[in-house]
Amino acid sequence: MRLMTDDIVQRIERFHFPRGTVFAERRNRGYTLYHAPSGAPVARLRPTARNDGVEILYWSARKERWAAAGPFGRTILPLDDALHFI
Repeated sequence: MRLMTDDIVQRIERFHFPRGTVFAERRNRGYTLYHAPSGAPVARLRPTARNDGVEILYWSARKERWAAAGPFGRTILPLDDALHFI
């Protein structure tokens, strides 16, 4: 059983994702989101210096690393907007 002591993890896990349940864990300087049924990585959120802002990354299977989610580079949004974006 995981301990949910982080407010951001709780906010992520309470969010209703249309494609299924997501669980999150704090790793290094950000949060990794996984599709709960499969365990596949969904996204990575890195907090920014701006209040409640996070950079959104996605897992690139081709590059085998996290990559910027935006078409022109970094995508930075407030947490709630980032969850809707994902």
